[in-house]
Amino acid sequence: MVDRKRGPRLSLVAIAMGAGGMLLARALFARALLFKFRRDVEALNRGDFGPLLSGYAPDAVLRFNDGDHRWAGEHRGRDAIAAFLGNFVGAGLQGQITEAFFAGPPWRMTILVRFDDHANGPAGDEIYSNRTVLLARSRWGRIVEQEDFYEDTERIGALDARLRELGVEPTRRTRAGTSAAG
Repeated sequence: MVDRKRGPRLSLVAIAMGAGGMLLARALFARALLFKFRRDVEALNRGDFGPLLSGYAPDAVLRFNDGDHRWAGEHRGRDAIAAFLGNFVGAGLQGQITEAFFAGPPWRMTILVRFDDHANGPAGDEIYSNRTVLLARSRWGRIVEQEDFYEDTERIGALDARLRELGVEPTRRTRAGTSAAG
């Protein structure tokens, strides 16, 4: 004799297990991304922005607040983002991811990251400190669009002025999209 009530229950169990599996896979993907981002920031803090840059799609766009400083504006493509990151490293900035939130499927994920950064002068005194929220959109783990929001945007201009006083000139983008010193 067949128990007709058992069939629907098994279907619900299978659906629940499938949904649970998808949620677990998404959570694991998000943890893997966070692990990669933290590792890339560690490399950035050592002066190597290559690992972080590799996480951007070739046509990615990074938007940074406007102002009279070396990081201002929209940076389109990896070459422009490389110049941006080169200026980050050249300024001696150090950063840390303190929190991260992920939403959406892996093929179209939204990422929010709290990123705190600071820089010290030649004598070891702190010349800059700020808190940031980075809003990024990604496709399969590659950032395609990023916008940075700072707690205090005036600090960025003040840092740039201090860096110029110390003789740290910005990397600039040439018309061809490559970067050049000074």
